[in-house]
Amino acid sequence: MPAEPVLEVTDLVVEYDGTTALAGVTLEVRSGEVLALLGPSGSGKSTLLHTVAGFLLPRSGTVRLAGTTVAGDGRPVAPERRDLAVVFQNYALWPHLSALDTVAYPARRRGTGRKQARAEALAILDRLRIAHLADRKPAELSGGEQQRVGLARALARRASVYLFDEPTAHLDTHVRGVFLEELVARQRDSGAAAVYATHDAEEALGLADRVALLREGRLLQVGTPQQIYGEPVDLFAARLTGPASVVDAPDGSAKLLVRPGWARLGGDVDGDLRAVWFRGPHSDYLVDSPLGELLIREPGAPRHPVGARVGWTLERSWPIG
Repeated sequence: MPAEPVLEVTDLVVEYDGTTALAGVTLEVRSGEVLALLGPSGSGKSTLLHTVAGFLLPRSGTVRLAGTTVAGDGRPVAPERRDLAVVFQNYALWPHLSALDTVAYPARRRGTGRKQARAEALAILDRLRIAHLADRKPAELSGGEQQRVGLARALARRASVYLFDEPTAHLDTHVRGVFLEELVARQRDSGAAAVYATHDAEEALGLADRVALLREGRLLQVGTPQQIYGEPVDLFAARLTGPASVVDAPDGSAKLLVRPGWARLGGDVDGDLRAVWFRGPHSDYLVDSPLGELLIREPGAPRHPVGARVGWTLERSWPIG
């Protein structure tokens, strides 16, 4: 039997100065589940998280946490009284507190004594491999270190729901990888639900149990990463989650979406190579053919030069309007 939703958002409408930022969004997240919010800047990802957190009030609709309405249908519950924790894009650390005291703060608010709260905080910092930074203040930490302190503070909250607002946006690639590994491991350990906002398709598809696509404040599609990538509702959704080509069906009956790995070089359909890119583990070939232009990805170094005449085969496709 599936777990009950710990977060339910129903028909949520949020406006800024008469401009609609969210238009009738309905979502639910269950305990232990990671839901990624994927969309371009201005699509409503942060607005949705901030409304769930209580930093913004909806014009209409409801937000429920563990069955309790916290926004809509009456007086809203204050942010500090909601059973959730937020990790911000800009870290949002207190400049006057050390990493240790920052992470100890949620326990102190629960009424835990200073010594015990600091011991719990040090244990969390140790799990995140930054216990050696316990005495440093934000100005003495790198961006990646600050973000891990922010994650540690959120974990110390022991919340039922974690909200991540593009937490890796300012991190270098290698630091981003470490942070994401830690985030997933700690979230799974806690059994809490998580909502993760990002504009990075690889992050969303790699992290989430389900992905929700947002466009101009509206929910475009919700599904598993495999569904979102392999069965997009339209071309915008397709290109939001990765490279996509559109070609004619061989019999001319439809337009077909083709991902780079859904076709291969070698076959009965002729084409000319317009461009070739070596990407390290694989190479991308831009092929111009009678059915249309498409990108084909194959492992290894390039095997054909630009301008070569090649054959290709379509192995998979998805009909697209």
